[in-house]
Amino acid sequence: MRALVFDTGTRLAEVDDPEPGPGEALLRVRLAGICNTDLEITRGYMGYAGVLGHELVADVIAAEDDAWVGARVCAEINFACGECPNCEAGLERHCPTRRVMGILGAPGCFAERVVVPQANLHRVPNHVADEAAVFTEPLAAAFELVEQIELNRGERALVVGDGKLGLLCAMVLESEGLHTTLVGRHAHKRAIAEAAGIHAFEPALLQEGAFDLVVEATGQPSGLAWSLERVRARGVLALKSTFHGEVKLDTAKLVIDEIQVVGSRCGPFDRALAALAAGAIDPTRLIDGVLPLGDGVEAMRLAATRGSLKYLLDPRVEVGA
Repeated sequence: MRALVFDTGTRLAEVDDPEPGPGEALLRVRLAGICNTDLEITRGYMGYAGVLGHELVADVIAAEDDAWVGARVCAEINFACGECPNCEAGLERHCPTRRVMGILGAPGCFAERVVVPQANLHRVPNHVADEAAVFTEPLAAAFELVEQIELNRGERALVVGDGKLGLLCAMVLESEGLHTTLVGRHAHKRAIAEAAGIHAFEPALLQEGAFDLVVEATGQPSGLAWSLERVRARGVLALKSTFHGEVKLDTAKLVIDEIQVVGSRCGPFDRALAALAAGAIDPTRLIDGVLPLGDGVEAMRLAATRGSLKYLLDPRVEVGA
């Protein structure tokens, strides 16, 4: 089958068809989304080599439980052992032997087909379009802020970064009743936030002020220090960026202002799907283009272009069709 592979570079390749084992399901990919993490992998993040991709909507074509066959699904990306103390506590994403789709030890979904644990499947409601369902994984990551942090309606939240995840985080916080502000450098992205009822500014135009919650989602090492300066005393700084490299940070403000720092990664798929089904959040306005899988290298280049948002890959469409 065809797949978009990263090793010494990013290339379209013919790879072996995946074969599901016990407890696994074979999926035919309908759409897959390019994430900033995929771009960071091509810069050395996680030291991963193999088929890229972890955001998908797909059809189940084989499964241990026949009731799944034919279902339209999305899939959680952490493949855990299910037996360790973390897994028993419901923290599969922290399983010490986990594999992660397209990121750590497990082939990704930038392919015609992919194998995932059956336990990771979630049915997509019939009325949710593929173009929305493919956002389930990053939208779930945005909803994890609500799971991790005690938020009160009317509190002031600031999202730093107007990329894909930053916009989704801002949409989620606004939907939860927080007074949400987003800062970013791109007018067309700020317009997306404003259309969702979110105040949006260029960084230089943001009035000085301390926020109850600041979400760092710039994807850049420089974003952390800038974000920290906007947190009120005893406020919360949530970190969403993942990138290749190290960050230097003066921790004095963390101690003096008694700021809580929360690392935030994956999140609840059921909550994300419920929001999509209810129409509470519309992520499709983030889509810049849909390209055939055969144009995957070009799609990755476009996704890495400054100012771009979401590019999707469609394995069902031939190049030039």
